[in-house]
Amino acid sequence: RSKAVADLAQYRSNVEQRLSRYRSLPQLLSNHSLLLDVVQSPDGATLRDKANHFLQNATELVRALDIYVMDSEGTTQAASNWYKETSFVGRNFSFRPYFTDAMKGTAGNYFALGSTTNRRGYYFSYPMRKAGKIIGAVVVKIDLNEIEQQWNDPDSEILVSDSDSVVVISTRPDWMFRTLRPLSAEQMQRIVQSLRYGDQPLQSLDIVNRGTSDEGLELITLIDGRNKGIDKSLQEVTAQQYFNISSPLENTDLQVNLLVSLAPVEERLFIAQMITTGGFILVLLIWLSAVQRSRIRSERLRFEAREAQVRQENEARIAGIINNTNAGLSLIDTEGRIEYFNPFLERLFGYRLSDLVGEPFYKLLSDADRPLMQQYVAREVNTRLQYLRFEAECCRSNASLFPAEMTLSTMMLGGRYHVIVTLVDITERRRHLEAMARAQDELEQRVEERTADLQAANAKLTSEVQQHRQTQNELIQAAKLAVIGQMSAGINHELNQPLTAIRNYADNAVKFLDRGSEQNAVTNLQKISGLTERMARIIHPLKEFARKSDHHSSRVCLRDLRDGAMSILYGHLDKQGVEINWPDGLDDVWVSGDLLRLEQVVVNLVNNSIQAMEDSADKRIDVRLEKPEGRYTVIAVRDSGPGLSKEAREHIFEPFFTTKGQGDGLGLGLSISQRIVSSLNGRLSVQESPEGGAEFRIELLREKAPVSSESILTQDS
Repeated sequence: RSKAVADLAQYRSNVEQRLSRYRSLPQLLSNHSLLLDVVQSPDGATLRDKANHFLQNATELVRALDIYVMDSEGTTQAASNWYKETSFVGRNFSFRPYFTDAMKGTAGNYFALGSTTNRRGYYFSYPMRKAGKIIGAVVVKIDLNEIEQQWNDPDSEILVSDSDSVVVISTRPDWMFRTLRPLSAEQMQRIVQSLRYGDQPLQSLDIVNRGTSDEGLELITLIDGRNKGIDKSLQEVTAQQYFNISSPLENTDLQVNLLVSLAPVEERLFIAQMITTGGFILVLLIWLSAVQRSRIRSERLRFEAREAQVRQENEARIAGIINNTNAGLSLIDTEGRIEYFNPFLERLFGYRLSDLVGEPFYKLLSDADRPLMQQYVAREVNTRLQYLRFEAECCRSNASLFPAEMTLSTMMLGGRYHVIVTLVDITERRRHLEAMARAQDELEQRVEERTADLQAANAKLTSEVQQHRQTQNELIQAAKLAVIGQMSAGINHELNQPLTAIRNYADNAVKFLDRGSEQNAVTNLQKISGLTERMARIIHPLKEFARKSDHHSSRVCLRDLRDGAMSILYGHLDKQGVEINWPDGLDDVWVSGDLLRLEQVVVNLVNNSIQAMEDSADKRIDVRLEKPEGRYTVIAVRDSGPGLSKEAREHIFEPFFTTKGQGDGLGLGLSISQRIVSSLNGRLSVQESPEGGAEFRIELLREKAPVSSESILTQDS
């Protein structure tokens, strides 16, 4: 069990190292300007050709299977295999989960059979962004066959399975794409829809029994059919018993399973039983001692020969792994002298093992890093730490330098401690880091430039908004003055009557004083005073309407709104012969707004209604009050005119749109009125009334009526 746990950790580490080597590559490529351009401009043949060759070179450089980019619809715009019959260019892979993950803005990873090449691979994806928007995805597909070829253990089977227990990597080819557990219908449907494993049948392994040992290990019994002899059609079917341990791979939906066969344990137990039985028979049957002794001796010799053969095979397997690994391994003593050098290091440094045995390992480092190597070796020997890792500059036989990552660990061999040195060339890693740093600097510079452009545009937009507001206020004031001009004739008529009466009362008062009738003179003077107050009331709304509003909202009583508007309109209404009907109960209705600006809106709506009814026999304006559920109060102004067409209703609030004749208006009144109501958090709209004519609706926020001083005194008493 301990050996299996250690082996499982090693196998899992192999897979994770293979995956981590490519995990960041899609993110690095997602910012490449050429790939961003080909996704945004897929019709450019020259641009696509450059992107295809760039991806082909990148694939050969990092030893990946394929690298390709897709647009936001999942269609491949450029791929490293563009020149092959199985080219991805033009193919749509939007059904793949790694594409949907990238479109959500996250990095994706996924194991599947290629839908085009039918070749196993692991996919890494990353979103491509332009101006903060996801425009596509970069996908890197890698081959995991090398890992599978390096795994070999005669006493166990090594598997990698996905979250659905489908075997995707196996030391047994006949177990590939088999399942460790039967799949449900839902799982099978999901796998088929994603085309993850193509047309593979996905049958489960013939596991006939599952159980748990006293030590908590999962025990399984598996019907195992192996090819027997040269004739592949013949199979030897046996029931094999294994214990199963597994470990998940970090940041993936895969896990590594190790099925350890119990046959060697059972075989050794059987041999021990045979030896014990032989000894018992030797004691019990002394007359057969010679025969039994010879049999035991022969059995022992065969056992030792078998053990020696197994040991030699294990040593050969370990030597093969060490000699063929892509990492440098060296064995040094506690003084730092080289005892062993694997072939990878011979090729990397350009030395032969015979030239370096007994030499200090630090001589292979640069002058600056030699003390560091001696210090780390001394620390590892003294502390016996599991791992000591550091980076150093190494020197080849031709005096050229290269960066390397070195790991030191101690081991007991032949009764004394040794230090294992693991060395990995990190030239490519540093090159990638430098490229990423350069890309980061370029990105920061572009962000700074874009920020400066946005700040300048924002300042310009702010200036334009201020100019727009100033122009709007001037248009509102101009509309007020235009209404005042229309009212001037009616107000002139209204002021002439009290002025004539004042002159008559004044003349009469003089005559009464001459006659000594002081009481009659006082009466005439009081009437003159009342007439002047009436004239002041006529002029006061005109002055208030003409001045600019301060644009502050307050509580407005609809009675005051009606009185203010009517004081401005009554002369014009009488002159045009128009009857206007206001609803009752306006004293108790309060809204949020500005009295002067609301008066301007009402006066404008009424004047428009008067002009619309010039040719109508019945000139009538009905003002209706609605209190729907919610926070708003609706003031509906309906006239008895011909109404508005559908086209006119759609454009009625647009600036300079008018249904009047040339010279009767600029078409700004309703546009300004709508802006006024909108600035008061309300809404102005128009609709065709079922009773005929046009109906304009003013929606304003409802306010509570203020508490009067009389009611406060009543509550206090």
